[in-house]
Amino acid sequence: MNRRNIQIHNDESLIVYRKQGGRRDPLEEIIETVANPKTAVILRPEYLRTDYIPNELPHRDQQIRALGRSLAPCLRLTKPSNIFVYGKTGTGKTAVCRYVFGRFSREMLEKGSQVRFAYVNCRIAGTEYRILAEICAAAGVSVPFTGLSKGEVFNRLVDGISKMGMCLVVGLDEIDVLVKTYGDNLLYELTRGFAGESWVSIVGISNDLMFKERLDPRVLSSLSEEELVFPPYTASELADILRERVVLAMRPGSVGDDVVGLCAALAAAEHGDARRALDLLRVSAELAERNGSAKVGEQHVRQAQITIERGRVQEVLSSLPLHSRLVILSVMSVSRSGDGYTSSGSLYARYRELCGRIGLEPLTDRRVSTLVSELDMLGIVSCDLVSFGRHGRTRKTRLTIDPAEVKAIFGKDELLSSLLE
Repeated sequence: MNRRNIQIHNDESLIVYRKQGGRRDPLEEIIETVANPKTAVILRPEYLRTDYIPNELPHRDQQIRALGRSLAPCLRLTKPSNIFVYGKTGTGKTAVCRYVFGRFSREMLEKGSQVRFAYVNCRIAGTEYRILAEICAAAGVSVPFTGLSKGEVFNRLVDGISKMGMCLVVGLDEIDVLVKTYGDNLLYELTRGFAGESWVSIVGISNDLMFKERLDPRVLSSLSEEELVFPPYTASELADILRERVVLAMRPGSVGDDVVGLCAALAAAEHGDARRALDLLRVSAELAERNGSAKVGEQHVRQAQITIERGRVQEVLSSLPLHSRLVILSVMSVSRSGDGYTSSGSLYARYRELCGRIGLEPLTDRRVSTLVSELDMLGIVSCDLVSFGRHGRTRKTRLTIDPAEVKAIFGKDELLSSLLE
């Protein structure tokens, strides 16, 4: 048949199939778009990544100077105070910490000093062993990828930096993940386990404002010698950040100030999250490219907002611990009537009932209250404190996401599916 008359051309190992009289190769348009930068919106995607640390951090000079002053004693080879840095997600905590670490590290190397800086993301590292292994790597202490006890790795770290006369400033990002999973023993060892001229100073970074309540008083007194709080970005500050990324990453003229302003406004309405703003900008540009548009429009931003929200809810709900999921189901179940809110007492009663139905030992009222605070921080529920004067006060909680999404995700869990009504 003539429609099967196919000519094959080999051009630099790329085989292009063209069917005379038939349909066009479905990938040809995509390949042509990528090959032609004039039609692309995103030219340098690496500048849109949330882990990119620019040479300058807009609107964070005050926090940079504050952290720099706290760590300044290390420039004189004196142990600085341990610092606890906290604030909501996307407020620049990680970027500022890595910026200061990088600047001070270059200064120490130029002077030939034995002060080293180590940055570890506790969520990515995953285990106490890997956290210690990354600290050892920064100090030049050799340990195997696996196979030793945690105590042995810690002893090698202590012996190694003592023999080299080295001092360490360690940034532990998402330190709350470490404590929730393994407790605070490692923090106690790091803050109290060194003596002599060698020392380790800790910069703990967390977006969990309830994190400190889980620490042993001895660890808390050491870790929170100084505190640094990061405020959320305003809409105008987020717009400045996005404009810089647009210049670095986008094709000139492809993103207007109206799009930048909308991305910034939407992110500012959700706790001033710079990561959220960058994600909106990136996904909007990707959607424009897929639609064959050379310019990003506000409609792409709105579509990106829906896309990101669905993905975020899916990721968060799927990774929550069992008791947190039960709390969500309790809120969803009790708050169906009235204004959608449920009181603390009704919520806890329903939670205990659900635990009983699946044969699970319920947590204490205090621990459930902490879980509700964590879910509030994640934006899954919303909490308002209501005062009744001399009769006391209660916290009213409501679900902020579509119950249908909760049912769709939890319905895939064999244990929880039986609790869905």
